[in-house]
Amino acid sequence: MNKNRIGVLASCALLAVTLAACGKSSSSSSTSASTSSSSATISGAGSTFAAPVYQQWGSGISGLTVNYQPVGSGAGITALEGKTVDFGASDPPLKPTEFASLEKVGPVQQIPMFLGAITVSYNLPGVKSGLKLDGPTIAEIFLGKIKTWNDAAIKALNPGVSLPSTPITVIHRSDSSGTTAGFTGFLASVDPEWKSKVGEGKTVPWPTGTGGKGNAGVAGAVQQTTGAVGYVEQAYALQHKFTYASVKNAAGSYVEPTLASTSAAAEGIEVPANLGIKIKNPSSPAAYPITSQTFVVVYKDMCKAGVPGGEAAAKGVVRFLEYGLSSGQSILSQADYAALPSAILAKSKEALAGLQCNGAPISG
Repeated sequence: MNKNRIGVLASCALLAVTLAACGKSSSSSSTSASTSSSSATISGAGSTFAAPVYQQWGSGISGLTVNYQPVGSGAGITALEGKTVDFGASDPPLKPTEFASLEKVGPVQQIPMFLGAITVSYNLPGVKSGLKLDGPTIAEIFLGKIKTWNDAAIKALNPGVSLPSTPITVIHRSDSSGTTAGFTGFLASVDPEWKSKVGEGKTVPWPTGTGGKGNAGVAGAVQQTTGAVGYVEQAYALQHKFTYASVKNAAGSYVEPTLASTSAAAEGIEVPANLGIKIKNPSSPAAYPITSQTFVVVYKDMCKAGVPGGEAAAKGVVRFLEYGLSSGQSILSQADYAALPSAILAKSKEALAGLQCNGAPISG
């Protein structure tokens, strides 16, 4: 795992700059993905969880400039519906209401792209990474019921660990967030009180805590606040040199977020016809339980839908996705994300092959 590289990628995501410009600081492992002499500029918006990867991929395609704004999954879908971007990016699968809204413009396709871990990161001087937490205890922290780090519930999970009486400050997302959907989906699956009082989704009625915009906002608030705890995507946690918890999974094992444990979370996952995969408290003993998938969302016929970049952008989006689903999968580990399992990857490629421009197949 190249932490310096992760830091570069996450820093670029925090600045929300043009992908191609960010990519100039990437190492030579991101080789050119295309020999095409054509050039195009495409625009996308959405998931902050996915931003470091899209930074990386955007630097690997000759002649293509990718302007991606990490504004949160909900805002990305809104931008796609408003035809202000060529593609949207969302971590949770589309809801039926979102499909219906988008399809007022034209038929839409969600394409799984990769997987990543959502860490429970904390700022607690003297306590190393690997503090053991289970779902109900995390839920009680974010419900505001556990107020100090030496609470009996945390101590019971960590015998022999010296825990301070530092007050806990909860940091959560303030925007419509796929990372929030993944985190709250896990808590709703393991804690009945959380499910009934808070629920799951891109926005939820937080019972306590302070909000931060984007993974970057939560990461910054955790970094600046002694005693803070927040949920952030692993690339951001590594970039900020956070300590983070080992979380108890469905098999009863405490697992840290790693590339291997993230990949294990997708074992045996069901793939619906609309490709809306959803990882929630996976059953594998090796799985890190708070793992999220992420999607690119596009109109099936981008030209008929009226994407802002027109035919050139439609071809550019296909080039971008072709790279992401081929060479891009092999370099995901450099930013500590996990590739799609082969069965899901095949379905993503099949969906990509079905994209059109004015009724004709698109050749990137």
